[in-house]
Amino acid sequence: MKEIKHIKVEKEMKVVDLVEQMGEIGFTANKINKASRVLKKMIDDKECTVFFGLAGAMVPGGMKQIILDILDRVDVFVTTGANMTHDLIEALGHHHYHHCGEHFDDEELNEKGLDRIYNVLMKNEVYEDMEKFFEGNWEEINKTKTIKEFLWKLGELLDKDDCILTKCWKKKIPIFCPAIADSGIGLMILGKKSKSSEEKFDLPTFEDMKEIIDIAWTAKKSGVLYVNGGFSKNFIQQSLQFSKGAEYGVQISTATPYDGGSSGAPLAEGISWGKMNKESDFVDVICDATVVLPLIIGSVL
Repeated sequence: MKEIKHIKVEKEMKVVDLVEQMGEIGFTANKINKASRVLKKMIDDKECTVFFGLAGAMVPGGMKQIILDILDRVDVFVTTGANMTHDLIEALGHHHYHHCGEHFDDEELNEKGLDRIYNVLMKNEVYEDMEKFFEGNWEEINKTKTIKEFLWKLGELLDKDDCILTKCWKKKIPIFCPAIADSGIGLMILGKKSKSSEEKFDLPTFEDMKEIIDIAWTAKKSGVLYVNGGFSKNFIQQSLQFSKGAEYGVQISTATPYDGGSSGAPLAEGISWGKMNKESDFVDVICDATVVLPLIIGSVL
């Protein structure tokens, strides 16, 4: 047992000092402290290959700069087509907006051409500029052979310093998105293909699966950072299944384990599959990622 030392918030306190104090108290605050310590060990371990799985509407939620900072410290990135779509939208000069009221009239929002993501809004007109982008760059895009190459090409064409896609292209971070069709980007590709019966553009998921498995199986050590679970988590988990298992793990999610889904499965469950090493250092943080990520990353940095 360890005595609780009551937290004291002071004027001009640094994030690192706040998170350090969280380690002296209980509940989720203590988990946030441990997550920052495990993540720091993970990225400081030069033999460790760090896998970052990201799901949820994190770009619309205002986490883009946090994600960019994380990408400077990881080796592999797996995410949703939705996050890449919203990243592309912002790189094209559009924005996401916080809905300042408590009441949402979704019929009115629809009439005004506004799409709602909880309390964040986006103008539906963004899809027009996305379509123009794909039309104007199709010749280059059509040369790509895998999802990773495709997303790198988007980053190269956008070439924006505050763009996740560009960061991955410039740093050559493998970026995998096995469900790319489930997104606005997927709709753009389908729209382009449907305009011509001769269009043969396709992106085989299995090539990316082979590559991420090769990375996992040849890594001396591995660590995982999962934000909001989903297929992004599972795509990494299955690549680790027949390896030595991850030595480090941080999972942030609001999902529960009771329905048997991957998102809510605690990291300890992965030990039974061989996805987590039985001697690994890991922590599950059950909390909204937009609250937790800035604290953890702020502390680690």
